[in-house]
Amino acid sequence: MKFAILIYDGVEPIDVGATLGVLSMARRFQTDIEMISVAERKGEILLASNIRTIADYAYDDCPDYDVLIVTGGPGWVEQCKNEYTINFLKNANKNTTIVSACTGAMILAAAGLTDGLEITTRRFSAPGETTPLNMITDYAPTARPVTATLVDSGSIITGGGVTLAIDVMFYLLEKFYGEEISQKTAKLMEYDRALAANSQHLGIINSNTS
Repeated sequence: MKFAILIYDGVEPIDVGATLGVLSMARRFQTDIEMISVAERKGEILLASNIRTIADYAYDDCPDYDVLIVTGGPGWVEQCKNEYTINFLKNANKNTTIVSACTGAMILAAAGLTDGLEITTRRFSAPGETTPLNMITDYAPTARPVTATLVDSGSIITGGGVTLAIDVMFYLLEKFYGEEISQKTAKLMEYDRALAANSQHLGIINSNTS
């Protein structure tokens, strides 16, 4: 199974680390996991705090993938206005599962992918910032923002803020590979207790009606 990680200038580095890190550890048990990164342009991408990374592919030459993970970070505001990013999301294969980490949900909302759906994202903000969870309906008026670890609406899965991207990845492991792979990976990372605590505290909402 191939996971594509969508990055852009201004992504929070922890979102990249959380998504790729969990998948990398899971590959010790599930060797068919593949990971690629994609951005508007191939090559160097400037993350938040001037940390640099590399996009493997540009939107126009990205190979097929099974899961697309849209990362979050302060750059999300510009991406909501970026026609290339919006069109890339709108034109994603209908059989693809599209997942957001943190404020990546705002980009999904701007692309019209969360219309009529329950959706979650980061609940808290730095001083002087507006809470993203309270801004969702500015981008998707019919979306229904909720507080949760994640919301599974079938082909669209949205995750809560920042470190909850880790929990989202464990959810995907269980969804696609089963509980055993997810639990083995969590124990290997010494994250099993944190995973259970977060799930109990915020909860996972499965609103998939398909």
